[in-house]
Parts: sequence; structure tokens; C-alpha cells
Amino acid sequence: MDFLAELLVAALIFIGGFFAFVGSYGLVKLPDTMSRLHTPTKTTTLGVGAILLASMAFFLLFEKNFSIHELLITIFLFIAAPLSANMISKAYMHANLSPDDLPAPQQESEKEAVGWATYDPKAERKDIR
Repeated sequence: MDFLAELLVAALIFIGGFFAFVGSYGLVKLPDTMSRLHTPTKTTTLGVGAILLASMAFFLLFEKNFSIHELLITIFLFIAAPLSANMISKAYMHANLSPDDLPAPQQESEKEAVGWATYDPKAERKDIR
């Protein structure tokens, strides 16, 4: 039992380290902001998530103590990483792209013909700026 528990914890640490390495390598090597945006979110969710799962498994299997802290951190990271990536991509789009540079969004029918949510002309108000 101890060997399998140690193998599980070691495998989770290795997986977490691998994703952290690949994410940091991609962050350095990818050419632009929108390409680079993918690597930190994967590093956070998969790399840090695996490390936190390894920590939870270690304390549960060896110390016989369930640690809620790692579970709460994992839930927070799984919620915060996609939201922050969405906000960064919208800020990049507003700073560097115009609506004409983007492809037309897919639409189910002509009745639902709307533009990109971040460039929706109905949502823009000139008096706020």
C-alpha cells in the first residue's frame, strides 16, 4: 500500500512539474500575447492542480489527515484562471484590434445576427468616455 501511495504522489508531482515546465517554456517561446495566453492558464490548471492533488493525497494517505486548504486553492484556481485569461484577451483585443480585423462570429440564424460581445455596438455608450 505504501508503494502505491508513494507512486501516486510521485506521479502527480511529476505531472505537475511537467506541465509547469511546458507552460513556462511556451510562455517564453510563443510569439504574441494571444498565443502566450494559453500557456499560463494550462500551467495553472494542470500543473499547479496536479501538485495540489499530490499534496492532498500525501496528507490523506500518509498523515491520515484530509487537508481542505489544498482543495479550496484548487477550486479557486480552476475558477480564476479562465476568467483572468478572458479578461486579458478582451483587454488585448480592445488595445490592438478593431472589429474589422476579427472574423465574423458564427450565428444560428439571421435573427440572432450580433457582433462580438466585446464590440457590441448596443453596449457602447459614448457619454461614458
